[in-house]
Amino acid sequence: MSTPSTVAFHTLGCKLNFSETSTIRRQFEDAGYGVVNFEEGADIYVLNTCSVTDFADKKCRYEVRRAQRYAPNAKIIVIGCYAQLKPEEISSIPGVDLVLGAAEKFNILKFIDELSHAGKGLIKSGDVHQVNQFVGSFSFGDRTRSFLKVQDGCDYKCSFCTIPQARGRSRSDTVSNVVENANKIAAMGVKEVVLTGVNLGDFGNGTEVIEGLLPKKEALFFDLIQALDADTQISRYRISSIEPNLLTDEIIRFVANSNRFMPHFHVPLQSGSNLVLKAMRRRYKRELYAAKVEAIKKAMPHCAIGVDVIVGFPGESHDDFLDTYHFLNDLDVSYLHVFTYSERANTDAAGMESKVAMEVRRERNEMLRILSQKKQRAFYEQHLNSHRPVLFENHTSNEALMSGFTDNYIKVSLPKSETMINECRQVRLLNIDAAGESVLVLPADQSEYAVL
Repeated sequence: MSTPSTVAFHTLGCKLNFSETSTIRRQFEDAGYGVVNFEEGADIYVLNTCSVTDFADKKCRYEVRRAQRYAPNAKIIVIGCYAQLKPEEISSIPGVDLVLGAAEKFNILKFIDELSHAGKGLIKSGDVHQVNQFVGSFSFGDRTRSFLKVQDGCDYKCSFCTIPQARGRSRSDTVSNVVENANKIAAMGVKEVVLTGVNLGDFGNGTEVIEGLLPKKEALFFDLIQALDADTQISRYRISSIEPNLLTDEIIRFVANSNRFMPHFHVPLQSGSNLVLKAMRRRYKRELYAAKVEAIKKAMPHCAIGVDVIVGFPGESHDDFLDTYHFLNDLDVSYLHVFTYSERANTDAAGMESKVAMEVRRERNEMLRILSQKKQRAFYEQHLNSHRPVLFENHTSNEALMSGFTDNYIKVSLPKSETMINECRQVRLLNIDAAGESVLVLPADQSEYAVL
């Protein structure tokens, strides 16, 4: 394909993938390609994949078929974690023209010309151990919020996880580059930045080989957030996710006293059973997790705390699950992200005995999903009739409304006013909607909202 044409993108998975898709999209735009919506039909489709669950793998296949329906003659390129883990499997999917691994995806344009004279299913994917450089990225498209990648890869060896196989060793951007990117984002009018990475709290601890030089040591995550707080024009920062063993007291105290970093932490737990945590090869016990939650709430009683948890891990007995359930029920946390364990090839957990029956996994998932709803509603109720700052944005499904999140991650909605989109306003939280998913704020004359 020698002349620029149209390209469409679809992203599966995490915030990190969204930031990387945006960077690759800008590469195409700079080369003269026209970016179109997926449904419009494009000459090239780029699918950025995830491989955390079996569903994500199946979703990739579905998106390939969908692209073929919209544009039967389009070239389809698959990148991302699934592409690094199972390139041959993807290349065999009817319609896939090119598969790019972790080291190759940011050089996607140089492979485009090969598509004209190559057969279907071309693979360009090296050994993940050769992926040793950091490539920065950030998302842009929503004027309100941007995902800023500051770290990639992981040196942890959790027994259930394929991420180190898909993304390689832990490596980080420099503080100066992150600050520069944050200010670029601010210049675009974006008010909120979400810091993203595979193991965000490990920022600066990983090694990076640059132009053959020896591995270098970078400033730590605490140094990064201090610099972002002091030297950028972004109004609001959120920390996407941070391991409990890397969430230091100094980070908690800093967020508690910062005007830019929001009182909101997402801290993976995975299990409330120490036996299961050991089998997962997590680097903490439940007692440490509980201490982190207590420290956060002591410093910021209004802080939102989200939790990742996995149900149905091999060997998780009924009592182990009840340990998790009761532990979470007693914790002062705000919501849960619940994952049903699925066997992943080339992980130690896949070979473990005492598999949990799939119907039991689903039952446990449902129990924790209901608990999450109760936790979220209780958190919302704690803050009714209080005043909190909200960054407003377009509602995702109702054009007559606008929505937004308070500093402590309470979703709110009210009748739309174009002048308030991408503005931070102080509002009074009035009542919870019928679905329990957002809080309605007091509808009032615009003058009653203070601009922050």
